[in-house]
Amino acid sequence: MSRLSLNQWTTRRWSVAEAVEGCVRHGVGAIGLWRQDVAAQGLDETVKLVADAGLRVSSLCRGGFLTSGDREALDDNRRAIDEAATLGAACLVMVVGGLPGVTPGEPSPAVDRDLAGARERVAEALAALVPYAAERGVRLALEPLHPMYCADRAVLSTLGQALDLAEPYPAERVGVVVDTFHVWWDPQVLAQIARAGERIASYQVCDHLHPLPADVLLGRGVMGDGVIDFAPLTRAVAEAGYTGDIEVEIFNADVWAADPDEVLARVKARFAELIER
Repeated sequence: MSRLSLNQWTTRRWSVAEAVEGCVRHGVGAIGLWRQDVAAQGLDETVKLVADAGLRVSSLCRGGFLTSGDREALDDNRRAIDEAATLGAACLVMVVGGLPGVTPGEPSPAVDRDLAGARERVAEALAALVPYAAERGVRLALEPLHPMYCADRAVLSTLGQALDLAEPYPAERVGVVVDTFHVWWDPQVLAQIARAGERIASYQVCDHLHPLPADVLLGRGVMGDGVIDFAPLTRAVAEAGYTGDIEVEIFNADVWAADPDEVLARVKARFAELIER
C-alpha cells in the first residue's frame, strides 16, 4: 500500500480531517485533496492536519475551466496554484473546461460551438499560467477526459492532445494525468503513455461501469467492478518511468452512500489484487 493515495472524493462524506484520519487508520500514505473541501476545513488547518499525519498530498483538484478566456478564470487558477504550493501538492490537476456557454448538468441555450477556438483559448491560458506556477514550484497536470465530457468539462479528450498542449513547456512544469476511466478506450493509449514518459504527473485509477448510470459523471466504480483491464495500463505507466503515488478516484452515488471505512477497505483489497499485483 506504499503508493496508494485516497482521492478525497472516493469517500466524499468525509471532511478533510476525517479523510486524513481514515488514511492513517488504514495505513494509506497519501491523499488527493479537493479545493472546496480544503476551503471548508481551512487551508492552514489542512496543511497542519496533513503534516501531523505524515501524509503526502498527491494532487490538488482542480484548476482549469479555461475555455471562456476571461480574467476571472485566470485569477481563480492563480489562487489554485497558490493553494497547491501551500499544501506541497505533487501537482495541480487541470480540467481545462468544455465549450463556453455549457454548464455541467444544466441546459445550454447559448453554447459557443467553436471547439477549435475553445482549445486555442486553453493554450493561451496555459501560457499565462505556467510562469506563475513555475515561480511557486507548482506542476500543472493536464487531465484529458473521456470524449463524452468534451462539451461540458474538457475539450482535451485524449492523452495525445494533452501531451501536444504540454510539449512547449518543461516536463517538471507541465505534466499530464493518466486516469484509467478516461483513457482506457483509446487505441493509442499505450503508445501515448510511453510518449508521456516523465510528463506523467499523476496516475489515477478506477473502473468504467457498464451500463453507465443516467448521470454519466457517476459512472466510475471500484477497480474490478467494470470493464477496464488495468494490467497493461499500469505496466505501461511503470515502464514510462512513473514512480509516484497512485490515486483511487471514484465518483459513484452508491460508493458515496456507503460507509467510508468499508469503501476504503474494499479499495485497498482491489488495489492489491489489480494494481500492485
